[in-house]
Amino acid sequence: MAKKKSSQIKVVLTQLISDVLENSNNEALNYKQVSAKLNIKDDESRETILEILKEEARRGVFSEPQKGKFRLKELKTFITGKVDLTADGAAFIIPDDEFEKDVFVSARKLHNALHGDKVKVYIYAKKSGRKNEGEVVEIIERLRTDFIGVIKISDRFAFVTVDDKKMQHDIFIPLTDLAGAKSGQKVQVAITDWPEAAKNPIGKIINILGTQGENNTEMNAILAQYGFPLSFPKEVETEAEAIPETLSPEDLKDRRDFRDTLTFTIDPADAKDFDDAISFKKLENGNYEIGIHIADVSHYVTPQSALDKEAYSRATSVYLVDRVIPMLPEKLSNGVCSLRPNEDKLCFAAVFELDEKANILNEWFGRTVIHSDRRFSYEEAQEVIENKAGDHAEEILKLNELAYILRDRKFKNGAISFESTEVKFKLDETGKPVGVYVKERKDAHKLIEDFMLLANKKVAEFIAKKGKGKSKYTFIYRSHDSPNLENLGNFALFAARFGYKINTKTDKDIAKSLNFLMEDVEGKKEQNVLTQLAIRSMAKAVYTTKKTSHYGLAFDHYTHFTSPIRRYPDVMVHRLLAAYLNGERSANEEEYEIAASHSSAMEKRAADAERASIKYKQVEYLEENIGNTYRGLISGVTEWGMYVELLENKCEGMIRLKDIADDFYVLDEKNYCIVGQRKKKKYQLGDEVNVKVKRVDLAKRQIDFSLLQD
Repeated sequence: MAKKKSSQIKVVLTQLISDVLENSNNEALNYKQVSAKLNIKDDESRETILEILKEEARRGVFSEPQKGKFRLKELKTFITGKVDLTADGAAFIIPDDEFEKDVFVSARKLHNALHGDKVKVYIYAKKSGRKNEGEVVEIIERLRTDFIGVIKISDRFAFVTVDDKKMQHDIFIPLTDLAGAKSGQKVQVAITDWPEAAKNPIGKIINILGTQGENNTEMNAILAQYGFPLSFPKEVETEAEAIPETLSPEDLKDRRDFRDTLTFTIDPADAKDFDDAISFKKLENGNYEIGIHIADVSHYVTPQSALDKEAYSRATSVYLVDRVIPMLPEKLSNGVCSLRPNEDKLCFAAVFELDEKANILNEWFGRTVIHSDRRFSYEEAQEVIENKAGDHAEEILKLNELAYILRDRKFKNGAISFESTEVKFKLDETGKPVGVYVKERKDAHKLIEDFMLLANKKVAEFIAKKGKGKSKYTFIYRSHDSPNLENLGNFALFAARFGYKINTKTDKDIAKSLNFLMEDVEGKKEQNVLTQLAIRSMAKAVYTTKKTSHYGLAFDHYTHFTSPIRRYPDVMVHRLLAAYLNGERSANEEEYEIAASHSSAMEKRAADAERASIKYKQVEYLEENIGNTYRGLISGVTEWGMYVELLENKCEGMIRLKDIADDFYVLDEKNYCIVGQRKKKKYQLGDEVNVKVKRVDLAKRQIDFSLLQD
């Protein structure tokens, strides 16, 4: 232990010496000068400093321009970055500086750093041909300090086994910090201390989630795992409850009145928060006035209020398999703000005059009051489209006709159509899955989507064109970069195996060939694999104040304006648009860029939580089918196994390479396959295989398959 501690002191001392040399204006210093700058006077420590200076000079970290005098070389000896933990407990540090290379840190040199933590790392001198290796010397910021797991309690102590595979340490809990938890329960635990010499951290129970395996417990565990609160603070609920449900004359002031114009909503059958409605009026000149009316959340949620701070913190609603965790309390999300039928509601709108060819002749943005005449489910609206009859059939059919023109124009301009399979579960009254089905997207869904895209695009264009250069207006845009050509090239090679050609010459060529692929692959067994791989080859869409384009939609400017009940960026967009319509000057860009970055991070977290809930239900569904055989499609390959998606129910599990008995298989990453080393048999991404459900682990949300030879 003394040797280990001495080694760590030496690393820290090396860092301090490096700092002194770095701040010496390139002047070479001897060990006495370095000691003086560090205020070190005892002979033993000064000898250690001389030893380090000579050692680091031999390793090429310091130079020795004069005998006994040392200077820091240009080589960086310390970097900061994030910990990316591997399956064996070691890690790669992803540097903050994107031009730096990743640094490998062995498990014993992580010094209690956990996955995702921001750390400072000392880099060892590199030996020829070896990768960068280092040691964590400081944990700058923990990604998280609380975890979800199962508690085990004995007479003398308790510990929590954490669900997250990236957390490889049990957390010890003093018996005084159990908060009433019972052995075997699922809990939320916060790390309170981690003594330097201790292998395991010490924590306390902050939330008892319930009995392991129960639906509510597991869904709440997923929410807690991804950092979403399970309830609203009392002050937020109190503030929401104080909002009146009826409109006052003051509320209607300076609003355009659409209450006498035909208006309706089209949403999922089980929806409760209706944040968009469409108004329709045929004008005397033969054109159409189409209004996209969006719930005016910013009228009720004012900056710096408790409601606003909570909405900002959450940034998004979360959609798990069996529930919605709203961004706003129910009083607003399902009540005051929701555009329910036969009620006067406050909105922010984008109103367009369109001709028969869906050309925009006039546009108007501003606050409105509406009265929805009818609430359609997607299924009801689709019935009207297919039968050409029913409530407001003439208007819905005309909207559908105009939507088709807008859609075709979008694709001709280079937009990409990704139609991935959306899996839904049929649940019994306890939340247990009893069936799986694939959700279909028909014309009614696309009609709404196309008019929402139109509103988002035109709002973004309106602000983007208001000012340029230094006089530009701060705004929240939805940005989507063009794809990484290397990733796209790899995808093109893979798609070619199925007979699909991807032309990567220009952005328009890429979009055109991807659309042909998506059209051809629809309904085929390889649809989901190819769509998911294509999406992975694309950049991720993010929120930003930069005026950048949206590659996937082929729009020069795009924003999110249409869902403020469930997305905080839309609330910010409403506020900024209202301010600029009132002639106010541009908002603080730095402040909004921070908010945009936070919203992007929370959006990803919500998507991860949704995927975790789907995975849990897949595991739960197959728990009753252990030993059953299925036909599946290879959906992913890794160095330790291959993922298979079952054709019948879209559940995904893994065949571990060590369990395939007929050969020793290794990953061929470039060609998306695994290859037997003796017989050279290949299992390729997209191949069909027969599998048997071998085992499921609900706690780890894992499904294991056995490969059945054809």
